[in-house]
This record gives sequence, C-alpha cells and structure tokens, in this order.
Amino acid sequence: MITLEEERPEDWWDVEALYDKCFAPGREALSSYRLRDGVPPVARLSLTARDELGILAGAIRHWPVLVGGAPALLLGPVAVHPTRQGEGLGALLIENSLARAEGWDRVMLVGDAPYYGRFGFFRLDGVTMPPPTNPERVLGRALTEGAWEGVTGSVEKWAPALAKTR
Repeated sequence: MITLEEERPEDWWDVEALYDKCFAPGREALSSYRLRDGVPPVARLSLTARDELGILAGAIRHWPVLVGGAPALLLGPVAVHPTRQGEGLGALLIENSLARAEGWDRVMLVGDAPYYGRFGFFRLDGVTMPPPTNPERVLGRALTEGAWEGVTGSVEKWAPALAKTR
C-alpha cells in the first residue's frame, strides 16, 4: 500500500537523501539544478510516495522555468528507492503529479525518451537547456493542446515578471 501526498517541509531532507541515493554524486552540478537554484518547487506537484510504515519509497518535484519566455514546468527529479524499483512507483508519481498540473500548459524534462515517451513526452526541437545537456534528452509534453507549438529558445530560470503567455 503506497500513499501519495504533497511533499511537506519536514520531508525535505528525506527526499534529498533519496535523491542522493538514486543519482550520481555531483547531481547538483547538472544544468537543471542551476535552473532550480533559489526557486521553490511547485508545491502541489511535488509528491512523496510512502509505504504503510511511512517509509519514503519515491518522490517527484516540478519547478517553474521559462522557455523562450513562455512558462513551463521542469519535471524532476523523480526517484524511487532502489529496493522499490520495478513496482511502477515512478509511473505513479509522474502520472499523479501531471494530473495535478492545472494552470500549466507545458512540461519538460531531461531524460530517456524510451522511458518518458510512454507518458506522452517527445523530443523538443528548438529548446535549448544550459550546457552541458544532450539535446536528444530534452523532452516535453503538452498539457493543453498545441502548447509547445511555436515555443522555442533557451530554458531559463523562473522569473514571473518575464513570463509571457503562449
């Protein structure tokens, strides 16, 4: 039995420890972390998955970013504890968080197309993440019809005053 809840402030260090366990050392040196630095995650989309004993099995966060000035969500990281992988928890976290994304038109991430393609993600041509990022791994999904049409440019740190609607 897994319970999904919005991440609470007191979950922060448990979630960070899970990310440390699941990702390579130096994960915070990745370009996506420069986009997150000093910007809070979107609370209603940042979820924890705990088992019946309250043990953290997985977590997901989303961050606001700008793509060519258009607001978007940056999905990630999403992590599942190594002892719980293969149970579908990653899919559960992704699907549930995106179902809560009311008010957002588009979401993007840096990841493996074969895995994320099953959730409707596709390669974003013309969208450039800060280096070093392999452009083949820059993926997006429209949350409203046509949301990625005409949206190109650099992915930049969230600045609400600079956001324009597309």
